[in-house]
Amino acid sequence: QLQASGGGLVQAGGSLRLSCAASQRIFSSYVIAWFRQAPGKEREFIAGIKWSGASTYAADSVKGRFTISRDNANNTVVLQMNTLKPEDTAVYYCAAGPALLSIARNYRWWGQGTQVTVSS
Repeated sequence: QLQASGGGLVQAGGSLRLSCAASQRIFSSYVIAWFRQAPGKEREFIAGIKWSGASTYAADSVKGRFTISRDNANNTVVLQMNTLKPEDTAVYYCAAGPALLSIARNYRWWGQGTQVTVSS
């Protein structure tokens, strides 16, 4: 239902673009969000976007650096990450759910995760 891609190793200050490919049914009807989880830490909400594309929400830790958007032609939600910091190192997951909320239990479908590593 969801497949995340685009992670990798990048130096601090660099950029990465993550993609979440969704099925047509999910893409057209649900909120899609990005979370991340660093070793030993809880899963953290980053940003979400409604099916209409009209609303987005970004956690304070990434505001001004990360941008979430929808590619309607490809049923994909993109997370553009700029000015990356070592503390952004984590496994990044995309997820889909009925409401634009920051709590993980709201999201019913999860992608497999993609590793992002930022070196100092």
